[in-house]
Order: sequence, then structure tokens, then C-alpha cells
Amino acid sequence: MRNYSLRNNKAVDTTLKYFAYLLIGFALLLISPPIADAQNLADISTINVDELTDDQIRELIRRAGEAGITEMELVQMARLRGLPAREAEKLQKRIEELDLAGKSSRTTTSASKREPRKQVDFSQISQGIMKFPSDLEGVENEKSNLFGADLFYNKNRRLSFEPNLNIATPKNYILGPGDMVYVDIYGQSEQYYEANINPDGFLILDNIGPISVSGKSIEEASGIIRNRLSAYYPGIGGSNPSTFVQVTLGNVRTIQVHLVGELMLPGTFTLSAFSTVFNALYAAGGPNENGTMRNIKVLRNGKNIATVDIYDFLVNGKTNLEFTLQDQDVVLVEPFLARVGITGEVKRPKVFEVKEGDNFEDLLRYAGGFTDEAFKERINVTRITGKERAVSDIYANQFGLFLVKGGDEYVVGKVLNRYTNRVQIKGAVFREGNYSLTEGLTLGQLIQNAEGLRGDAYLERASILRTFDDLSTEVLTVNLRDLLNGSSSDIPLKREDVVRISSIYDLQEEVYVQIGGEVKNPGTYPFSKNMTVEELIILAGGLREAANAKDVEIARRSQETTSGTFSDLIKVSVEGGLTAENSQVSLEPYDMVLVRRKPNFSLDRLVKVEGQVNSPGIFSIYSADERISNIIQRAGGLTAFAYAKGATLIRRTEFYETESEQVRRQRNLLDLQQKLLLDPNNTEAQELLLERLFKDLGTSPQDSSEGYSAAATKREVITGITETKTDLAPIKIRQTEAVAIDLEAILRNPGSDLDLILEEGDIISIPRQLQTVRLRGDVVYPATVRFEKDKGMKYYIDRAGGFDIRANRKRSYIVYANGQVSRTKSFMGIRSYPNVMPGSEIIVPTKGPRVPIRPSEFVGIATALATLVLVITQINP
Repeated sequence: MRNYSLRNNKAVDTTLKYFAYLLIGFALLLISPPIADAQNLADISTINVDELTDDQIRELIRRAGEAGITEMELVQMARLRGLPAREAEKLQKRIEELDLAGKSSRTTTSASKREPRKQVDFSQISQGIMKFPSDLEGVENEKSNLFGADLFYNKNRRLSFEPNLNIATPKNYILGPGDMVYVDIYGQSEQYYEANINPDGFLILDNIGPISVSGKSIEEASGIIRNRLSAYYPGIGGSNPSTFVQVTLGNVRTIQVHLVGELMLPGTFTLSAFSTVFNALYAAGGPNENGTMRNIKVLRNGKNIATVDIYDFLVNGKTNLEFTLQDQDVVLVEPFLARVGITGEVKRPKVFEVKEGDNFEDLLRYAGGFTDEAFKERINVTRITGKERAVSDIYANQFGLFLVKGGDEYVVGKVLNRYTNRVQIKGAVFREGNYSLTEGLTLGQLIQNAEGLRGDAYLERASILRTFDDLSTEVLTVNLRDLLNGSSSDIPLKREDVVRISSIYDLQEEVYVQIGGEVKNPGTYPFSKNMTVEELIILAGGLREAANAKDVEIARRSQETTSGTFSDLIKVSVEGGLTAENSQVSLEPYDMVLVRRKPNFSLDRLVKVEGQVNSPGIFSIYSADERISNIIQRAGGLTAFAYAKGATLIRRTEFYETESEQVRRQRNLLDLQQKLLLDPNNTEAQELLLERLFKDLGTSPQDSSEGYSAAATKREVITGITETKTDLAPIKIRQTEAVAIDLEAILRNPGSDLDLILEEGDIISIPRQLQTVRLRGDVVYPATVRFEKDKGMKYYIDRAGGFDIRANRKRSYIVYANGQVSRTKSFMGIRSYPNVMPGSEIIVPTKGPRVPIRPSEFVGIATALATLVLVITQINP
């Protein structure tokens, strides 16, 4: 019978599909009016696909979908009706290129393009959520002592209970107006629909009609829709269906929920249809200080359908998320039931809301349990009894029996900070600390437990601090040497005894020795017996290059204080090296070793010659009396283009920040280090040298250059004078300055007074033959003009437009190329201008601003003149 039914169903499906083919063929003839004049309508084989419009192809596919024929089957049917293979391929390509999304029946490929489920009216939902007051921005929350108060209403709240939309459609989800429903038909027939439930509760499917699904769960709605579709898709029904239906939820609608009672912001809220009670409470800011957290009611159609206990979430982590709200539900937050407080050694010392029947064990669970230092044997409780308070004790075996009551205040104490069996040992033992007082423990046994005495233990005296029951103390003195060798009896210890064994170094000052001068690492070093000068020099890194091994001095504290002598000076020589055989003098505590500097020792002194010499460059001064003429000679003499009269010597002043020898040496070693790092083929000796350089160059040396401290002191003095004397012009501190020299005279008479002795850092600059004169200052047009022989200073000033109005002619001067200065002289009103040389710079200073005479000053002058005239007239009547 079953096989017969199956064959019968197949025959019906075949017949239906045959009639569908005829219908589609007829449709192909109907949609071909644009080509009626060119082709025979009765012959589908003559259809030209290129001449079909997109709308005609969409209409063809729509009718095929209504007949349960897929796009692939449509193309195959056209081929069977005589459509050429080339035209069939064109038809298939046109179908694939069309954008059919949302305009026709869809295959499984187009159904897969659905967007993820969304929440409609999300902005409306977010606008209703309670915001933290803006005037509290930047202010820390005042933490409430009520447990759970900051769960919903918190400036930094992050727990929003936002429902998850990307989950499988809940079978118990109740559909309502605004929900989008997807209906997928697959199997022998393929089709899918999507539609929103209208305000009347109907789901309207194309060519199917309205289906009432509002108020039904997804599971119930699936059965209703399946029964309705079975009339149009015969393969859905029967015991062995060939077509299947799946109903899923698309975009989620919003619902309105009323929150009333003791809330931070009661009212009506727009929420997601997936929302739970926690979502609604979050939107309203949660219960206020007077609201309950243990008995929140959900009312639907006037009936209490659920009761929510927030403590079940806070303590047990249960949220009951499978229970969702529905449109027009009412969430009622009544006043709290009863509250108790618990303080002391619990993990959450707060105020808790309790239900009837809660015992202290439940309260302790709400509080997170005892801390590690809690006294758990007895809990103190203060209870309100009618018209006064009473104090009770709860013992450990009563925690599960003692019922809590509103207004109770529980205090959990802390264990005492005392020990029942402790002794302590401190000082010169290997393991200081607390030890257990066992029966019969003695001082000797305690020292053994502490791994014995250290080598620096002071054996002549140890002490035991003993505490009695009345908290008074006593000190017992022990000779450890006698106790350890058995000369005296051992001492039994008692609870809270403190044994103190001093170190010999605790009873004396720390001793040290010092070293300074020409060693690598001067400073303070620990003293050891039989330490010699050579050993201390080795500790200090050895001698520097400038060290005078013959002149080492030990400054030792003098014992003759009455004679006014502070130190005894001992001369030592380490000229033979730092070997043990040369050690002659042993150091004593607090000795100061000073290593002197070699006489006249200095690093290379360099000068520079630049400009018109045959071999310019840097030269090393070979003797203390080397002069300018010597260095010019070493530089190969002047070239044919040299202008000797313009030669200048640039010399460092006392304010020049000269590198110390140690800084210069370190800079040279850094250069050596870089070269070794860049060489990949270093020898073993070079690698060891590189390691030593990394070690030696780790610290920056102190600047100890000669004259550095004096220059710094002089700079501070000048700066201080300038700052205190506000009427003085600021003094410019220069590190270098030009010294005028007469190179022609020097070369004519080497060794004369004009031939200066060179110093470190000197720069001799010899220019080319100069041919211009520069004019600066208070002239009409400052400029540089060509030098003309036998022309005076007035001539060049005229070339610059002459003196300006405020020019100070008497103080005009010339700066020559070699740095020498010559000023204008005046005698009886006759000015004598200096000679002008090539490369000169003529400078005309200004008289400065003209100060007008004040009226008061004018009156004073007039009064003085009138008085003078009066006196004269009185003298000569």
C-alpha cells in the first residue's frame, strides 16, 4: 500500500511538472511581442535571446518559480522545446547576470545572501536607557554599602545584559506585529518568502494569502504555515514528504515594557523582543535605595507570571535568560523586604536584603565567606527587640540554625595577633626568624635550629628578652662562649622569648680607606688587614698615564692631637710596579692615599693653521716656546696669494670649556671601540681589548681639567655682578677671541716680542689678498666698496652716502683684517682719520636717542639763569 502511494505521488508530480512545462512554453510565446514581426511566435526555436528585455526574463523566471521550476530546469525545458544550444547558453547567462534580490522567487543561492539578523528601531531602544548624570562626569562614584546597588546604576557600568541576536531562533519565542519571518521551502520544490507580521497579526505571503501567527511561538507558527503551504506544494504533506518547510525569525521587533515601583527611573521603555527582566532593569537604572532586589515581579495580563531574585544572579550566576518579556509586560519593583548588615572579616562587608527563612549561613554566603584572618568560632550580633537592642553570640555549630532578622548587625572578629608557642632569634645566626617552642627547647637547641652562629657572632655576651604573664619584661644575659664549650649550663626557653646575638661589627664603626689623584677609579674602599698601597691602587683600577709613581703620599690620622697636627704624611714610591715584592707600607683604617701627577704632563697640544699657507691643517706643538713663525715655517710658508697684514690669531679665553684629559682620552677610546666593532676579523687580543673597552667606558668621567674650576668660578662671579647690577649692560662671556698680529713683522723678525708663543687650541687664519672695504653703522647706505689705494676714510664714507644725521663722527673707528682697531682722533676741532687698508671695516657709531628737556628741567634752568643775572647786577651796581 505504501509503495502504491509513493508511485501515485510520483505520477502526480510528473503530471504537474508536464503541465508546468506547457505553461512555461505558453509564457515564452506571450512575452515575445517585440519580435512578433520578425519571427514565428508558434516556434520557440526561432526566439532571439538578445532581443528579450530584462523585464521579460524576470517575468519568465517568476512564472517558473510559481510553477515550482528552478532556473536550471527552465533552461533545460527551453532546449527540449527546440531552443538552439547557443541561444540556451545566452538565456542561462542572462539569468545569472540579473540582480534578482528581493524582486522574484529565489533559489538557495540567492537565499544565502540574506543579511544577519538585526534589531529594528535600535536608536529608539538606546535613547530610552537611563544615562548617568552628566554633572557627575569626572567625579568618582560614591559607592553604596548596599550589596548589588551599583550593578545597574554605575558611571562606569559595562554589564548591559544586551540580548544576543546571533543565536538560533528560540522555539518558545512568541511572534508579534513587526517581526520579520523567513519561510524556506526546499526539496523537490524550492522557494522562499520573507514578510513582516502586520499590526493585525497576519503574515502575508505572495500568492498564498494572510496567515494568522501573532501570539504564536515559532514552533506553533511553523505548523500553521506548513499546513497552509501544503495546499500549494503537495510534496509537503504525507508520511514521506519530498518538500520541506523551515520557518525562522528575521529582524527582531521591539516591545514596550512598563517598569514601575522603587526604580531609579520608572516608566515605559522600548526594548528588544529578546529582552529579559535584566535588560529592562538596566534601562531603568535598577532598583533605588528603597527597592527590593529579592522579589521583583513580572505581571502579564494582570497576573504574576514570574518573580526575579537578583541575588540569584549576583551570588549563583543564574540569570534565567530563557524567560523573555512580551509586549505590555509590567515589571514591578516593590520596597525591600528586610536588610541586615555584616562587617569585619568577611569578603563583602555590606548591607544585604534577606528573605524570610534565611539563616546566618545564607548571609555568610552572600558576603562571600570569611577572610583568612576571621575568628570563626563566635560571631557577635546586635538585634532589635521591640523597644531596645540586644547582643547575642552565634557559635560555629549554630550558623545553619540562626535565622536572620531585619535590622540585625553582625560583626565578624579577627584572630588575635599573638602566638601560642613562638620564640624568636635575631642577629648573627644563619637563619633569623620565628621558631616553634617545643617541649624542653633550650638556647643551644634554638641556635642549632637556626643553622648555627655566623663567624662574626659576638660570643662574650648574648641576651634573652623574656615576657611574663603581666606583660612585664626581663633581660637575661648569657656568655655564649661558655655555653657552647659546656662551661655553663644551657638555658630553657619560654613562650615569646626573644634571643638577640650581636655581630662584632655591630659594636664598632665601619672602617675604610680612600684613594684620590691619578688613578682610574678614585674613591672609598673597604679596609682589610695588611692592605698595602699597591693593593688599593689595584682596587682603584690602576694608575693613569699621568700618575707619578715616585710621588705617592699617605695621609694618616694623627694620634698627637695636642700638638695641633691633623695628619701624619708618609711618602711611598711604587716605581717598581704593583708587584707584591714592592709592598712596603701597610695601610691603617681611614688612610687617604694621594697619587700625584707627573711634572709638566699634558696630552698633545694642537694648533690649526688655515688659509693661504702651502700646507694648512692641524699641527702639534712640540715645545713650550714654539712661536707663530715656527708653525708658519712648518706649514710650508705663505702662498703667493697670502695677505699677511690680514692674518688673525684666534685664541681661547679663560672661559673656554676645555675637555679634560680624561674626557679626551675616553673620546679617543670610543673611537677605537667603534673601529674594532666594524672589523669582522679581530684577533683574540683585539676581542679581549673590546671587552675591556665596554667595561671601562660604562661610566662618564668627572671633568678635572686644569683651570676648569677657576673658569667656572670666574664665570659665576661675572654673571652674578651682571644680575645684581641692573643698570649695567650684560657682559658677554666669550670662549674665543681674535688677537691682532702683524704677520709681516713676525716673519721679518722671528722670535721677537711680536712673535707670540702658541697655546693649545690657537687658530692662525691667513686670508687671500683682500680688495674691499666694508662700511657699517650710522652711514646713509651701509655697503661694501672696492679698496682704492691712497684714499682716506672720509672718501669711503662718502661712497656710502656720507654720515647720517645722528652719526657720532668723533668716535668712528676702523677694524683691520687682522683684528686690530684704530679710532678717529681729534685735536682742536681737527679730526685725524686712520688709514684704510684692504679688508678693513669702517664703523660709525650713533649718538643714541635724543632726550627732550622736560618742562620742570626748563623751569629750573631759567630760574638758575635769572638768579645768576641778579647776582651779577648786585655785584656791579
